[in-house]
Amino acid sequence: MYFTDRGIEELVDRRGEEQVSVEWLGARLQQFVDTHPEFETAVDRLATWLARDDDADDVEG
Repeated sequence: MYFTDRGIEELVDRRGEEQVSVEWLGARLQQFVDTHPEFETAVDRLATWLARDDDADDVEG
């Protein structure tokens, strides 16, 4: 298990039953980067990866 998996597990444990919009997620990511600008690159990469996730299906199929 990676160290970061603990945060992911906590997220799932605490909020796993909730449904959120992509708009809400985007706003939360922006708030995080505003508070922690040193993580801007990582958040940008995650957001780009999530935005393009369905592209992987197009490449394979």
